[in-house]
Amino acid sequence: MEFSGAPAVAPDQTNGRGNGADAATLAPPQPAPQPRAALQQINRELSWLDFNTRVLALAESPDLPLLERAKFLAIFSHNLDEFFQVRVGGLKQQVVLGVSQRSAEGMSPREQLREIRLRVNDIVRRHSRCFLDEVTVGLERAGIGLLDWVSLDAADRAHLGDVFARTIFPVLTPLAVDPKHPFPYISNLSLNLAVVVAGDDAEESRIARVKVPQILQRFVPLPDGERFVALEQVIAAHLPDLFPQMHIVAHHPFRLTRNADYELEGEEAEDLLEAVQTILQQRRRSPLAVRLEVDAGTSDEVRELLVRELELEPEDVYATAAPLDLGGLWDLYSAVDRPDLKYEAWHPVTEPVLAATLGQGPADLFQVLRHDDVLVHHPYDSFDTSVETFVERAAADPHVLAIKQTLYRTSGPVSPIVHALARAAETGKQVVALIELTARFDEQANIAWAQLLEDAGVHVVYGIVGLKTHAKMTLVVRDEDSGIRRYCHLGTGNYNRDTAMMYEDVGLLTSDDELGADVSDLFNLLTGYSRQREYRKLLVAPLTLRQAMRDLIRRESRPGGRITIKVNSLVDSEMINALYEASQAGAAISLIVRGICGLRPGVRGMSDGITVRSIVGRYLEHSRIYRFGDPANEADWFVGSADVMPRNLDRRVEALFPVQSRALQRRIDEILDINLADDQLAWELHADGNWSRVAPSTGVNAQERLQQLALARSQRSA
Repeated sequence: MEFSGAPAVAPDQTNGRGNGADAATLAPPQPAPQPRAALQQINRELSWLDFNTRVLALAESPDLPLLERAKFLAIFSHNLDEFFQVRVGGLKQQVVLGVSQRSAEGMSPREQLREIRLRVNDIVRRHSRCFLDEVTVGLERAGIGLLDWVSLDAADRAHLGDVFARTIFPVLTPLAVDPKHPFPYISNLSLNLAVVVAGDDAEESRIARVKVPQILQRFVPLPDGERFVALEQVIAAHLPDLFPQMHIVAHHPFRLTRNADYELEGEEAEDLLEAVQTILQQRRRSPLAVRLEVDAGTSDEVRELLVRELELEPEDVYATAAPLDLGGLWDLYSAVDRPDLKYEAWHPVTEPVLAATLGQGPADLFQVLRHDDVLVHHPYDSFDTSVETFVERAAADPHVLAIKQTLYRTSGPVSPIVHALARAAETGKQVVALIELTARFDEQANIAWAQLLEDAGVHVVYGIVGLKTHAKMTLVVRDEDSGIRRYCHLGTGNYNRDTAMMYEDVGLLTSDDELGADVSDLFNLLTGYSRQREYRKLLVAPLTLRQAMRDLIRRESRPGGRITIKVNSLVDSEMINALYEASQAGAAISLIVRGICGLRPGVRGMSDGITVRSIVGRYLEHSRIYRFGDPANEADWFVGSADVMPRNLDRRVEALFPVQSRALQRRIDEILDINLADDQLAWELHADGNWSRVAPSTGVNAQERLQQLALARSQRSA
């Protein structure tokens, strides 16, 4: 969720409902507006669709294991759902409000929506074709069947009939649509059947709606556990049980997407928890529909009814031959135990210096960190034997006085870190958890964790209205013979062991005095009335990061200057212009941008010295790494939570930390160099805004290479 303006936060209240800092206190001086003609940017929405197309290309790759291809079809589907809920929802709101302001590259909201439809139609057709003609066929040959009801024999139908009677029928509620029964509310992302029924007395047909329960498995397994039928097909086959003594004329699946782009109005949010709960209710009951997905065989009558009743336009309808909501393939991937159809299992290693402390007392870990900083690179390095162990040892150590941590998105039903914080508070330690309630689509989970921690005696702070707290940091304060000492973890990823197995992230464990003091000051700013605006080593958004980045780019704006940046997204106009200027001054700039990139590289006279590539593979590239200068001579290395986007630089609390040890700088260089050498997973962006695969030459797969290096490090220490 992106916030605009700088509303003041409510006064401090009990139970962490507010805090002393506010968005106005943290607001930096705003950069001068840039002339639109000078920006030369690629539209961010279309660039995002390009990214999801690269995800789809993985599903289309015949070299990948079949269940991995199914998983990437699911990821593509989930990504597109969020895109429509947030980005298309936001554009449609602008159209409804009559906003005509053009984007940085000169497109109006209506023009963007028109181009989005053209792109989405094409990639949805590819997605459907990949599922039906390639993945389904391949899985069937491998013994995994995704079957249609009509292909089942009597025994299979009898089994599913029993499943329907026991577990599906009791939770179904058919809703009639006629003059006495108004069209029902269709919830966001719900899968439904539009059922056409008629009586035996030749009366006119009627329409009813049956919601496919989201709580049930998307694909219903047959007894062998290797064949599945889509849930809506099982329901459709048993519609006579729902409409007895009626004739089922037809049935058509459909799925609705509603706007979920709600902003939290700071001046109205006297209680942040209550305000976020209100947003969740608004999202569930959003009046603005933005997409209708239908089966390709849906009748004109039903399609026109849905468009009319849901207040959509014909161009909001997307028809597909494949089953709707293929995000459910995630469940299939998890349910099928076929290692031969998945990537070879990867078991993260433990950093050698940390491995020596396993099975020892908490003091051993802190003794290691007193002497050396430790860099961890997930998922190659283990999250649970590094970050989780750091928090758990701190919680158990009687010499630890306080633990402070930010939580943006954490693990699902069981979070070792959250439970460690609760145990620490129960033993009398001073524990502070800054939980970002407004982390989009994780709000409900974060509310639950906040309440659990409060019950355990943790002081829970809910962040700052108007500024998301996106920095990833943990502070441990320990009483030692030499006095009070601070230990920190700073990183690029969330405190989530599940995503740490799938997301590529970098973290630092350190006892550096100045970094510890900076983290302490930043927590005081977030939880109290501090007005700290300067930091010793951290670059903090929205206070110092934008200016520092601007200065570092300017420093390298010369012949021989070098800039290497690895981020998820790069769309900030001021920084794009600064990189253009650096290129024109003679700097060599290498950008590794996984997702959205608004910068146009390789344009003569503007960005000749800039290259842009994207790594899309088994792991989601999530780390943010910045290197300014030539690593062979003199350079600055920064790692942290911030992408190059206005929201990260101006509307979020972010932190980049310096990498100071020469040994760890070499590790960072290794990560960047391998990403820049990849010719198996890499795509390159061209001056015309199109992406293409990097031509294979040396056969470097960055993610496999980093696995090999992690194994080699662990074996050398064995």
